Amino acid sequence: MVEDPQPHRQPRPQPEPPARGPQGPADVDAVTHAVLTASRLLVKVSARSLAAVAERVTLPQFRLLAVLAAHGDAKLVDIAERLGVNPSTAMRMLDRLIVAGLATRQSNPCNRRETMLRLTPEGRTLVDRVTAVRHREISAIVERLTPEQRTALVGALTAFTEAGGEPGVPGEDTEPYPLGWSDTTVRHSGG
Repeated sequence: MVEDPQPHRQPRPQPEPPARGPQGPADVDAVTHAVLTASRLLVKVSARSLAAVAERVTLPQFRLLAVLAAHGDAKLVDIAERLGVNPSTAMRMLDRLIVAGLATRQSNPCNRRETMLRLTPEGRTLVDRVTAVRHREISAIVERLTPEQRTALVGALTAFTEAGGEPGVPGEDTEPYPLGWSDTTVRHSGG
């Protein structure tokens, strides 16, 4: 029988397998990378959905239309705040949209000194068309996922948007934030 030449040596401790769940910076980096990769796809989908209307409006102008579509009639200062721009910038965008027949400016019936901004029917149609294209493209991608992947994605995206302070997704009938632009500036500033 062969004896251990070093009988008093302690066995080396084996590293424990990594625990499930957040692991720190490496895990955060992996998730961040995955989200950035997915965001590139979503930006491509959004860009393609806007391509059909690119000859009519710029991306910033479309954002203004989307905010009006989401919130209805609004004052210029409110629109500017929701877009994160100064009122003079919002006014220039709005002027171009009025000339294009996509928005109007009218006196507030409750306070004649205030001017209210509103989408025209043509502006509403444009927003709806872009939103429908985006919905179709995203649906086609989601259909390629297994039911289990879809369920996991809903959970992960819900947690992600909640962690970012974004409001939940409403029912199928409405889309209050077309193309994902919300009034987070107003909501977080207490307005």
